[in-house]
Amino acid sequence: MPVQCSNCVQRRAVLKRPKTGHSLCKDCFFWAFEEEIHQTIVSAGLFNRGETVAIGASGGKDSTVLAHVMKVLNERYGYGLSLLLLSVDEGITGYRDDSLETVKRNQQQYELPLKIVSYEELYGWTMDAIVKQVGLKNNCTFCGVFRRQALDRGAMMLKVDKICTGHNADDVAETVLMNVLRGDIARLCRCTSISTASDGEGAIPRCKPLKYAYEKEIVLYAYFKKLDYFSTECIYSPNAYRGHARAFLKDLESIRPSSIIDVIHSGETLSIKEGVKMPVQGTCSRCGYISSQALCKSCVLLEGLNRGLPKLGIGKHHRLHGKILAQEPLTEQEEKKLKPVDF
Repeated sequence: MPVQCSNCVQRRAVLKRPKTGHSLCKDCFFWAFEEEIHQTIVSAGLFNRGETVAIGASGGKDSTVLAHVMKVLNERYGYGLSLLLLSVDEGITGYRDDSLETVKRNQQQYELPLKIVSYEELYGWTMDAIVKQVGLKNNCTFCGVFRRQALDRGAMMLKVDKICTGHNADDVAETVLMNVLRGDIARLCRCTSISTASDGEGAIPRCKPLKYAYEKEIVLYAYFKKLDYFSTECIYSPNAYRGHARAFLKDLESIRPSSIIDVIHSGETLSIKEGVKMPVQGTCSRCGYISSQALCKSCVLLEGLNRGLPKLGIGKHHRLHGKILAQEPLTEQEEKKLKPVDF
């Protein structure tokens, strides 16, 4: 026997919400999904009227749904925002070039301006070239650090007021678990923030409107709305550390669907004992980007690549920052530790 929508009790239900367990028809699901994101935006005060907001667009389901919903809510509730799309081309042949085609179609579909910045123009390296030098073990470290800074640089070029990204509830919960496993207290305190603003020179605030949206519901929304998105996983990510946290979270979710939100709330209510020394945010001596060290992670990674010492930015090598800033050569023993391993 067909199940009726538990909200309107008029139409046939087409799905059972993973987040709440309610059986809903398409229209009621769309409204509930969009309204929850609207409430997240309003309650957190993410935007102010008249702001220009860059939407981080990768062509994937999260950023495509974010762009669609932001356009819908901006028109429905009169946010008064000027929206545009900002994409980063990491230089991954057979992956990013295809996904950027999706972004270009999204630009036409949503009638939003699009800006694409590339690793090659910003850093002189593509991810394909980086993987050739470092292999597949720590490549995600390079990509993650460079992409975060590339988004900021692109946003500065566009002179936007804020950047919003498609990080969903699953992403935030995975990050909490990863930081717990790493014992990274500083990042654990920051990772659940829905809006982050740094004091670095020219730093642009970021926000996560999809923070409480389940990944499964984002997929359902994209599917029933017939949105155009790119669904292939990055060819270099199978060994990513995040994958282990994701698998663990999925196991928890299968037993207790509220586990995702529970993990997020645990991260939000975390308090640090008095007297614990926390990193102080400053600026990079070389590029001026936000950093808790003399050199930001991006500059250290880039220096390692340019010197043929890719391990320079992996792990703790803060004592070498002085030599790097002074352009001093490293000792033979230091270089040996930082040389790439043959794959």
